[in-house]
Amino acid sequence: MKRCPECGREYDNTMMFCLDDGAELLYGPASRDEPATAILLSTDVPGDAPTRVQFNTTNETAALPTGTNELAKPRRWDKRLLVALLLLVIVVIVGFFGYRYFRPATSGQISSIAVLPFENSSGNPDSEYLSDGLAESLIYRLTQIPDLKVSPRSSVFRYKGKDVDTEKIGAELGVDAVMSGRLVQRGDNLTISVDLVDVRNKKTLWGEQFDRKMSDLMATQREITSAIVDKLQLKILGNETKGITKKYTDNNEAYQLYLKGRFYWNKRTAENLNKAIDLLKSATEKDPNFALAYAALADCYVVLPTFAGERSNEAMPIAKSYAEKSIQLDPTLAEPHASLALVTWFNDWDKEKAESEFRKAIELNPNYPTAHQWYQRFLRSINRGDEAYIEIKRAEEIEPLSLILINNVAEMQVERHEFEAAYETCRRMSEMDPNFWAIQQTLVYAYVSQGRYQDALTAAQKSVELSGRANASLAQLGYALGRLGRRAEAEAIAKELGAKYENKTADARDVADVYVGLGDNDKAFEWLEKGFAYRSFNLAGLTLDPLLDPLKGDPRYSDLKRRVGLPE
Repeated sequence: MKRCPECGREYDNTMMFCLDDGAELLYGPASRDEPATAILLSTDVPGDAPTRVQFNTTNETAALPTGTNELAKPRRWDKRLLVALLLLVIVVIVGFFGYRYFRPATSGQISSIAVLPFENSSGNPDSEYLSDGLAESLIYRLTQIPDLKVSPRSSVFRYKGKDVDTEKIGAELGVDAVMSGRLVQRGDNLTISVDLVDVRNKKTLWGEQFDRKMSDLMATQREITSAIVDKLQLKILGNETKGITKKYTDNNEAYQLYLKGRFYWNKRTAENLNKAIDLLKSATEKDPNFALAYAALADCYVVLPTFAGERSNEAMPIAKSYAEKSIQLDPTLAEPHASLALVTWFNDWDKEKAESEFRKAIELNPNYPTAHQWYQRFLRSINRGDEAYIEIKRAEEIEPLSLILINNVAEMQVERHEFEAAYETCRRMSEMDPNFWAIQQTLVYAYVSQGRYQDALTAAQKSVELSGRANASLAQLGYALGRLGRRAEAEAIAKELGAKYENKTADARDVADVYVGLGDNDKAFEWLEKGFAYRSFNLAGLTLDPLLDPLKGDPRYSDLKRRVGLPE
């Protein structure tokens, strides 16, 4: 047994100090009158046996048994040390968890980035495709990293030509880092300057200038991408490394033609789409194995019927052949699978094959918003609205500032008869860009669905003005005029669209819309049958046009849906 020489409290042999007063415990019997012993801390080298020294003790002192007169007081444990130790432990614990859970947003690994359009400082508009293409290529490569959120083209290009603070851009796009750059072309010489900033704390992570030849453009893009990955300290796997450093072509001239083609494709007009097609065909002639160029050609042809009035049965088979060629050359690309899916739905009316290709595109690149957007429209057309809403919200999450995607959300809100929500979404889009004509088209659908034809007319007139008399806007205008009894004006619109149809610059469905507004269902079905004859892309989305709702009770409408393959 052990006991405390101060208070006499007894303890078993495992205890070293008294719990009441902190005194060192001594070996000894229960009685205070009996001698006791203490264990001294050993100062022997490791491995030596410890030494026990005997003490004759009183309540105050312990005398050394060797005959020396020096008295030794027993060592006591200072309670203040115990309190200090406990406080230190508390501070360490609080500090750790405080840092772990309450550290400011300016610390930690960067998980999102926006690559802004490069400033073209060449003084030559012909170099614009290079500055735009460089930013797009970096965005495309960085999206190959699954755990990195990369702001897409449609979001960052809103800042093109604007002098906006990077911290503000970071807040608007919800990203941790922003990269900006400047490009100067002088003949065959390129000077590319880049800056990468952690916008959370305004800290420059990296800045560098590259003086290169035009022939080094592709290698420089890969070099910049690798540097970004390194500076952001991103952890990437082997397959992801291949994605960001991948060589899509060895032919620099073909690559420049590809960049020019994509530059014009992004403008989405008939004239610019045809320019893009010519440039991309030249790119494939320079490099017949350039899979990205074939994918871009497929994208051009798949949207020609929408933006240029091209006949679907003429444009879609060409789009299909280019998509299949791209997949054959590089099955890892998501873009051609999405285009192939759209062609299979629009032209072949093969729902199973189309859905398979949509899913494949999303599997290959979950961050490709266009695949989610097109898949959403497909799902809406076959009455799978809940799934469609998930897809469009996912696309909007990837591209939060894309007006096209937000407009698709508004369209779905109209379909659900959530009119107040649709009007609010349109108001939000108008704040972003009051000249975006598709807002007015969606408002027309909302007003028509509520029987507000005068409001529909006002919105349609504005849509025609903003869009430069786009076919769909003209069709809405003619419909609203017909509903309001202004027949002569509506018939004039029908005649205008009919002439454009003959020139292959308008779709038969557009003319049918006007005749529904005029209450002439026979004429409307006559035009829809013309569309069926050449497999109009609009027939695949027949149920997505609210202007055709008055036809739904007609057996001819159900028969048309059956022949297209749309569910009842």
